[in-house]
Amino acid sequence: MNNVINVIAFLAITLASSLFISAQAAENNYKQGYISDELFIYMHTGPGKQFRILGTIIAGSKVKITGAVDGGYSEIIDNKDRTAWVENKYVTTQPGLRFVVAELNGKIANSSDYSSQLDGEVNELKSKVNLLTNDKKKLSAELKKLTTTLEKTQAKIKDQDTNIKKQWFFNGALVLGVGLILGLILPRFFARRRGAMDSWS
Repeated sequence: MNNVINVIAFLAITLASSLFISAQAAENNYKQGYISDELFIYMHTGPGKQFRILGTIIAGSKVKITGAVDGGYSEIIDNKDRTAWVENKYVTTQPGLRFVVAELNGKIANSSDYSSQLDGEVNELKSKVNLLTNDKKKLSAELKKLTTTLEKTQAKIKDQDTNIKKQWFFNGALVLGVGLILGLILPRFFARRRGAMDSWS
């Protein structure tokens, strides 16, 4: 008895799995479609107006196209998972105006975000440029100060060099003068001494 129950349970699980896999495979075969931009249209339970009306569907709605076509009608699955038939002229693979507008709004929002991001990057670059400009001004001011200091130092060195040359010239003239004086006085002094010594003898 238990074996029979186990076999039945196994078969039930296998069948359920097969059905699930088949449903998934069938859904993967569906094509993306849209209802054209009319106000609303009727959905029928079969391919024709003689079939019962299942409900209405709003224009521009996204649907799945099963690929089944019969008598000018196409089989679709709406967003409530209802399988129904609508006239071919109302089914298209191009998105309706509502989806186009939504997509454009999304792109505009993305563009605005990107523009804001670019504005932020531009402001950041401007800030860096301002910092670099300020640094350049500071460096230019420091360079000017250093140049002025260097010019003053060079002028002092030039003055010191001139003073040293003057001092050397003065010292040379002094030595020359002393030499001349000694050259004139000493011979006369020695001549007098020699004359005095001659008179003593």
